[in-house]
Amino acid sequence: MKVKIIEANKKNYLDLLLLADEQESMIDKYLDRGTLFALYDSDLKSVCVVTDEGGDVFEIQNIATYEKY
Repeated sequence: MKVKIIEANKKNYLDLLLLADEQESMIDKYLDRGTLFALYDSDLKSVCVVTDEGGDVFEIQNIATYEKY
């Protein structure tokens, strides 16, 4: 297993992000300012977006795994 931080082309993961947050407009509110993590185990399995809310507070905004996994 490998976890990658995705820094560019985050919208390439939109299909998976939409499993957890069904409105693209809502995803747009946090995707650019958040850190996108992608979990691979031979292929992409899951993603997670974490935002820094300040004051040592971090929030999971989105977490999704393909249904077949």
